[in-house]
Amino acid sequence: MAIGRRVRDTETDPFYDMLFNMLIAFVFCFVVAMLSFNPLARKAGDIPAKAEFMVTVSWPDHNPNDVDAWVQEPSGKVLWFRQRDAGMLHLDRDDRGAKNNTLIVNGREISSPYRQEIVTLRGVVPGEYVVNAHYYDSADQQPVDVSATVVKINPQAEVIYTGTVQIPRKGDERTLVRFTLDSSGRVTDLNTRPLTIVQRAGL
Repeated sequence: MAIGRRVRDTETDPFYDMLFNMLIAFVFCFVVAMLSFNPLARKAGDIPAKAEFMVTVSWPDHNPNDVDAWVQEPSGKVLWFRQRDAGMLHLDRDDRGAKNNTLIVNGREISSPYRQEIVTLRGVVPGEYVVNAHYYDSADQQPVDVSATVVKINPQAEVIYTGTVQIPRKGDERTLVRFTLDSSGRVTDLNTRPLTIVQRAGL
């Protein structure tokens, strides 16, 4: 019996050795994968852009028309699609309605229904900010309802203003909102008194 048991153990040892070697290989691959993982790069990618305020100018989904956000900051500099940075202001995207919301990917047309332009204020500069909308181009010759939302980002998100104005025709400009900041970033005045920006730029 002792001899039979010794022969059986000899026959099964290579099988156990193979399983053990496979386990070692798996653990080795797992360790290499963990070492190659770069948590700093992932963390850096997750950090959102810093901003004190965010201004969103939007119009109805799927609308074919081109509406532009214009924002004047306290020193008089004006942000628009040909001047995407003005002082601490930055225009994230020039949305041209149906013209730049469609892509062809692998022969398929993919389109975004959303119509909005987002302006971020990257630092607090005391004074008045004027947010206007300009009906730049029309595909259907119809009035467009344009909304503005102003959100204070720091220290936590707080909606300062939201409202909607109808712009009747191509070429028209409307003031959506005006707000004034003090040196601490507190809103001290909020109104919708009209102020022309686009015509002074010669458009």
